[in-house]
Amino acid sequence: MSAARGPFVFGDRVQLTGSRNKRYTITLTPDGEFHTHRGVIPHHEIVGRNDASVLTTSGGEEFLAIRPLLADFVMAMPRGAAIVYPKDAAQIVSQADIAPGLNIVEAGVGSGALTLHLLRAVSSAGTVHSIERRAEFAEIASANVTAFYGGAAPNWQLSVGDFQDVLPATTAPGSVDRVVLDMLAPWECVAAAATALVAGGVIISYVATVTQLSRFVETVRKTGQFTHPQASETMVRTWHVEGLAVRPDHRMVGHTGFLITARKLSADTVLPELKRRASKSEYSSEDLEIWTPGMVRELHKSEKVLRKKVRDAQKFAAARTAPAGSSNHNQSV
Repeated sequence: MSAARGPFVFGDRVQLTGSRNKRYTITLTPDGEFHTHRGVIPHHEIVGRNDASVLTTSGGEEFLAIRPLLADFVMAMPRGAAIVYPKDAAQIVSQADIAPGLNIVEAGVGSGALTLHLLRAVSSAGTVHSIERRAEFAEIASANVTAFYGGAAPNWQLSVGDFQDVLPATTAPGSVDRVVLDMLAPWECVAAAATALVAGGVIISYVATVTQLSRFVETVRKTGQFTHPQASETMVRTWHVEGLAVRPDHRMVGHTGFLITARKLSADTVLPELKRRASKSEYSSEDLEIWTPGMVRELHKSEKVLRKKVRDAQKFAAARTAPAGSSNHNQSV
């Protein structure tokens, strides 16, 4: 298990930043070395240094060594599926009011990025149950969570299967505080989520396209078991600040997805209808065709690629959980 603060120890993840602001993330091992074209830094020279220290390679290049934040970790970890970006994960934690002690169910674990944010938010007093349809993605996420914690997370349960089948078999009705959906067709999970949620509990869904957004919102409305859904998206634009040269950066993290939230109503509650303009709320077979996996750009990775991603993630976890005295391959960039 790596240290959370204080001097670096073997097993720590360390982020090294060079003079051009390029970042490299390594795991400290007894025989490890960080290689660049400007020289080498043996891992044992990093161990014992304080967090946020500057080290110099054998060629004279300086690097800032610092423990990566959770946002840094998820952006650098092995991926099988696209991750939920930190900006959206933070909004999910805030909008769903995820707090210590809550019981969370997550559908669609992907590579485990959102899972790590949920586990941190509920702390050791709460639980997270992640349900993933694809075994390969579950393996990658499991390895990434293990790598982050330096071992298994005791309050995390991972199940492989369909949400609609797994949730009723593992969860008592009215026992879940929050349901987080990150999947292609979250509307298929609304009925099962409604049964599992406590009165006042939150359902939140992360979707990529406006067609998914529309169908999920209308499905939630038609159940009559939730408050009126609220939809939003988050964009982040960084700024260049150097003396009087102050301007937005040329690149930004724009649209990544939409978030839709709603609260579970208590039994037999009838929600007052909102006064709104008439719009097209019924769907024809032609309309439904828009929501096929191909139209919403479901990405398919070959079995060969996924097997490699699983191996990469498992090696990543093994490096983080290896005993302090064990040796490992040198690391280079």
